[in-house]
Amino acid sequence: MEVPDYFLPRPAAAPDVDAFEALWAAQVEPGTGGAVGYRLPDPRWQFLCWLADTKAVVLHGSGHASIEEFEPRKADDVSEFGARTAVFAASDGLWPMYFALVDRGRVQSLVNGCAHAIDLDGGRSGDYYYFSIDQEALATHPWRPGTVYVLPRETFEPQPEEEWHGLRLASTQWASPVPVRPLARIAVRPEDFPFLDRVNGHDPEVVGVRAAADPGGFPWRD
Repeated sequence: MEVPDYFLPRPAAAPDVDAFEALWAAQVEPGTGGAVGYRLPDPRWQFLCWLADTKAVVLHGSGHASIEEFEPRKADDVSEFGARTAVFAASDGLWPMYFALVDRGRVQSLVNGCAHAIDLDGGRSGDYYYFSIDQEALATHPWRPGTVYVLPRETFEPQPEEEWHGLRLASTQWASPVPVRPLARIAVRPEDFPFLDRVNGHDPEVVGVRAAADPGGFPWRD
């Protein structure tokens, strides 16, 4: 089965790996928790994706710019993995940007996901995304500057792979049962997010009813 066209593939990129390695070594790997002074010409999302793809880290997006330690919290999610009490983060660079940039004070409902498609040989064949917020909020352009935190992966475990409508998917969601201190943080703005004009709108009541009736029916579209 092909991936439905409402799932967004990661944009193509040709990053400057040498520059990314230098920035990692100088400002992320030391683990001071400080702000990264990002001045490279490559878009910030490419550096974040490179970090998640090549380093033993996961990423967490927030509207708060000065978090020194993340504490486990009970999440509101339809899946057993996502409903636990934990620190949640992603092995992906774009998904955390969405959480960093959406203004939760103005948005009532989020429906979103990120997964790697797995081919028959067990290899990663693509990275796919879905982003939606309640349609009334979407009309008001509810975005804000935010921060993506780089967290060490040691205490995290990944959400298990699953089958979805004939596709084998590896979610990029990870969870840590213990507090986590960030290695570094990176400021992001709405214009840094390549999918800003591809976010869908939904009716929260309709999605709520559909999700209750069919928890596996993500993303509960018409």
